[in-house]
Amino acid sequence: MPYLGLIYLVILVIALIDIIKTDDAAVRGLPKFAWVILVVMLPLVGALVWLAVGRPAADERPHRQDSGAASEFPEYDHPGRYVPQDPEADREFLQQLRDRAEKQRQTAREQQRAADRTDDGDQPPATS
Repeated sequence: MPYLGLIYLVILVIALIDIIKTDDAAVRGLPKFAWVILVVMLPLVGALVWLAVGRPAADERPHRQDSGAASEFPEYDHPGRYVPQDPEADREFLQQLRDRAEKQRQTAREQQRAADRTDDGDQPPATS
């Protein structure tokens, strides 16, 4: 019986971490804040109720279809990312974002070079 308090604490911590890490839209029954309050106020009962009722079922959690494969857009590939209904539209959207970001970087580099030339005493290039 000396480990009962430790088991009690472990269940409480696991439940609180699980509540905090769960997406707001996936929580069942009560809002996340209410679940945290319930677990803090009634630790063992609240944690057990969370694990039995509030936690999203395994089939409700979003899964990446290509979880083991390298993504075409690794900068957008992270746990908890929205999984699109139409992967082709998502791929096109991400490509547009990448192209726009590259264009903005190119413009910034050109402006920096122009500013550097102006600082060196040269005249800025004529624009038409």
